[in-house]
Amino acid sequence: MLTVCHLYPDLLNLYGDRGNVIAFLQRCRWRNIPVQLLEVNLGETVDFNQVDFLFLGGGSDREQNLISDDLGQRKVFLHQAIEDGLIILAICGGYQLLGQYYRTLENEVIPGLGLLDYYTVASTKRFIGNVAIELNLDNQILKVTGFENHAGKTHLGNIEPLGNLLSGYGNNGKDGTEGARYKNVFCSYLHGPLLPKNSVFTDHLIKLALCRRNMNKELISLNDEFEKDAHKLMLSRLKLSGGD
Repeated sequence: MLTVCHLYPDLLNLYGDRGNVIAFLQRCRWRNIPVQLLEVNLGETVDFNQVDFLFLGGGSDREQNLISDDLGQRKVFLHQAIEDGLIILAICGGYQLLGQYYRTLENEVIPGLGLLDYYTVASTKRFIGNVAIELNLDNQILKVTGFENHAGKTHLGNIEPLGNLLSGYGNNGKDGTEGARYKNVFCSYLHGPLLPKNSVFTDHLIKLALCRRNMNKELISLNDEFEKDAHKLMLSRLKLSGGD
């Protein structure tokens, strides 16, 4: 059985981010893949060794401050799980918290976990709008769409981006990158939520989780015509062609 963990669902759930968890669960259930959900809030315990897919959603500066200490107490165990190949999707505030720090406009530094090599600084400009990026999954070039709404500018260090921008602002509005990727950790500013809008990406995460548990099960094809049509429509609105 696959175990999905939603960390801080009551605090990190901007712009329907919970939909990423719902999409992962439902696409497993449609295929009769046994799956269960753990929702872990402040002060509650979780064994990351028993988790197959971990989700961290977005939150405001206030929410990030609230969970910073609690998340810091999980740092050692989360680091071990990442190095062991745990599949993680971190969106917006969750993305920022895995990095070195977030510096606010008031010059307050919110410590990150320091697990991934990037940092974020607040900007007076908000980056808002639909986004499309191009990323490589198993040597397949995939176009991914979503919606961003953030004032943080993230600067990557020695880590690769999730993808390259086709449209939108991405990490900082300047370097053409969006998100970050390390082993099986996928970070992004794309809300929307991301996974329901990009079924191929969702299935990639499911395959990674299955392989990690030695459940090398071939995924049954699903009828994704609605998702594909929506995906192509968004690409066309952004004056881009193609789609999966």
